[in-house]
Amino acid sequence: DVSVNVLVSTFLYSRPFIESFEETPMLVAVLTYMGYGILTIFGYFRDYLRHWKIEKCYIATEKEEQKDFVPLYQDFENFYTRNLYMRIRDNWNRPICSVPGAKMDLLERESHDYNWTFKYTGRVVQDVINLGSYNYLGFAENTGPCADSVAEVTMKYGVGVASTRQETGNLDRHEEMEKVVARFLGVESAMAFGMGFATNSMNIPALAGKGCLILSDELNHASLVLGARLSGSTIRVFKHNNMQSLEKLLSEAIVHGQPRTHRPWKKILIVVEGIYSMEGSIVRLPEVIALKKRYQAYLYLDEAHSIGALGPRGRGVVDYFGLDTSDVDVMMGTFTKSFGAAGGYIAGKRELIEYLRCNSHSAVYATSMSPPVVEQIITSMKCIMGEDGTTIGRDRVRQLADNTVYFRKRLREMGFITYGNNDSPVVPMMLYMPAKIGAFGREMLKRNIGVVVVGFPATPIIESRARFCISAAHTKDMLDRALSVISEVGDLLQLKYSRHRKLPSLLRHLDNDVYEDIDD
Repeated sequence: DVSVNVLVSTFLYSRPFIESFEETPMLVAVLTYMGYGILTIFGYFRDYLRHWKIEKCYIATEKEEQKDFVPLYQDFENFYTRNLYMRIRDNWNRPICSVPGAKMDLLERESHDYNWTFKYTGRVVQDVINLGSYNYLGFAENTGPCADSVAEVTMKYGVGVASTRQETGNLDRHEEMEKVVARFLGVESAMAFGMGFATNSMNIPALAGKGCLILSDELNHASLVLGARLSGSTIRVFKHNNMQSLEKLLSEAIVHGQPRTHRPWKKILIVVEGIYSMEGSIVRLPEVIALKKRYQAYLYLDEAHSIGALGPRGRGVVDYFGLDTSDVDVMMGTFTKSFGAAGGYIAGKRELIEYLRCNSHSAVYATSMSPPVVEQIITSMKCIMGEDGTTIGRDRVRQLADNTVYFRKRLREMGFITYGNNDSPVVPMMLYMPAKIGAFGREMLKRNIGVVVVGFPATPIIESRARFCISAAHTKDMLDRALSVISEVGDLLQLKYSRHRKLPSLLRHLDNDVYEDIDD
């Protein structure tokens, strides 16, 4: 059955909060396990052929003189790469030769050795509808006010800064950018970093350490996981978006304290994301904040995918729920998605930012952000806030919301299983079987639609999926064309797994979706 989580508490939620995760059909799950089993058996057989030099092995292997050393390569990872991933490797790392906007151009390539190597044909596949890039607000563009301003700054400042912020790499544009970010978020202060991944992995260790407890959602991004591990803190994981699981860990932490000594924890830090990039789900922020206040914990919110993409003003998940930014202790986000730039930020109280300027490895040792990138951030944020004197930014935020609701609704009506929140522009569509991962990506590209497909180990073994990212730059014609192709390929590959169909209703409360079971 469809598992739809609807919170009826009007005290915490001012709007319906609907997330859908339809259960994997039993037959599909069995066939998926069988598929992986068959691939594994054939993988061992091919390894046997390679061992006896019957089949050539292209993968990196240990030198003969190093056979008595500790292996440099993980055995299972190496096995998985050469026998499963390599079969469908052509679906990833495709070279793009244009701006990754609503449409893009791809360099065509081919392989004559089963994806071990690729050769370029010299041809360009043009006007591919882009459903893979995180270009939520359409700011990945080479024309318009942002591009003009970036070009002007490049001519004045150049591209590289060749120093850290603490030495001679602190430009006036960096100061301006951080003021704009703080104003955009409605916080006291903010600081920026050149890499989104490092924003998490290098700043969490500065905020927590030995004697601290980090409570992490089980589906948090790898950068959050790495940062938590590097901090040396005790880490406990709660079930995805499950407030009962989180509260249980919080109460146990308060009652029992640290292991062995039972002293109180120095600090308890709850780490969550705004939008989860593989599930398309939105954090239950009102409930997380209520728990954080009740148990006097701290909250670290990663808004990599939600900033710019959620909320009536594009201010992220805090804006989406109409909450106060002061309730979030550490606000983190990236500039790589909604703003079409690069890097990340940490925002919050002034004391927090001043502390990080002195103690964060990213702040002290990293080279300053490139001036053109900084200018892209400034101009795109001002556009969203309307400080450029236009309504372009506000219109894009509204268009993204409309496109997201329309695209998700149509996919469900066609019979596909989609995951996540109705308002999330990240739309996972379930493929399940390993053979269908590569087949879906190839068939879509044949029809000039570029998509991202994801499988194990990035997802659970039976939950392979295609992940669509909706953009404000997509027109209705583009979305209709893409949906038509998805439906066609879905029929070809038998991907319409949903056992529920949408029922027409004249009296839907707030456009909630109503479903009915379909007899098998």
